[in-house]
Amino acid sequence: MKPLVVLMLLLLASPMHAQVSATVDETAWQKYKARFLDPGGRIIDDANGDVSHSEGQGYGLLLAFLAGNRADFELIWSFTRRELLLRDDGLAAWKWSPAETPHVADTNNATDGDILIAYALARAGNFWDRKDYTRAATALAEAILEKTVVEHAGLTLLLPGAQGFSAADRADGPVINPSYWVFEAFPVLEQLVPSPSWKTVTADGEAILKKLEFGPKEMPADWISARTVLKPAEGFPPEFGYNALRIPLYLVRSGRTDSELLSRIYRGMSNEEGAVLLSDVESGAVKETLTDPGYRIVNHILACVLQGTKLPDDVKTFDPTQYYPSTLHLLGLSFVEEMRPECL
Repeated sequence: MKPLVVLMLLLLASPMHAQVSATVDETAWQKYKARFLDPGGRIIDDANGDVSHSEGQGYGLLLAFLAGNRADFELIWSFTRRELLLRDDGLAAWKWSPAETPHVADTNNATDGDILIAYALARAGNFWDRKDYTRAATALAEAILEKTVVEHAGLTLLLPGAQGFSAADRADGPVINPSYWVFEAFPVLEQLVPSPSWKTVTADGEAILKKLEFGPKEMPADWISARTVLKPAEGFPPEFGYNALRIPLYLVRSGRTDSELLSRIYRGMSNEEGAVLLSDVESGAVKETLTDPGYRIVNHILACVLQGTKLPDDVKTFDPTQYYPSTLHLLGLSFVEEMRPECL
């Protein structure tokens, strides 16, 4: 069977991979685009010095695809291909800064960005019959598998970057970031580049999440040392922070409904109003309370999945605020629209 046919069948069968791409409202996408997509095709992180990064480009590609906007997808991909795919190994440089010359000062990759880019390209290549997108997705998936998926102590792990995180690079390495497991993407990447490692990295990622129960709230941390026992990595704040808050969104978007895991995370990250709580994983002390609708939608989706509670009206309407919560907001609305309409 031809690879593109196999990929199409998988997309039809998998959660969040439906054949119909337009699960992001066009009006919402136009609002997002007006705020964060510049005319050159880069997604602007307005809370971080207006930089662009591979994660943002990957999110932008995925959202443009989910909005069914081929022109914007091509614009974002053109910038990504031209400005970030600079490395010899096929991975994308992680950061592009308008204030620096050259704009890419650090050519290390960010593996979640690579995964998001490859995943969006694969879906768009299949749906829009763009073999060039599929070829680019395949090349990126091969590089992800070769450079960032490693075996350690009986586990298949996803390194956050090709440099700086391995057992050879750090005394507490390998260091991982659990929020880099974009679970919905792995079955698609496996069809592009068949390998048993995709299934093992998926299974081990889930198993690791179930073991990350730090402090009185039993919460995962953003950065984890996997050298021996799993523990917060050295040199990073021991916190459930801006990285980890997207873990449950990735889980439900991929169709995972482990009530014990989701309930534990939900209890630790939400208050009675549905705000997202960032906390020190050792003491349990709350460090920040996030009330932006783009953050709160994660908790409200969990409440719906776990308890059948409908989303409140203020998170069902999209108005952009800052890049990161606005991105999560559209990903959350897309999930509800396609997979959980009863939440509306």
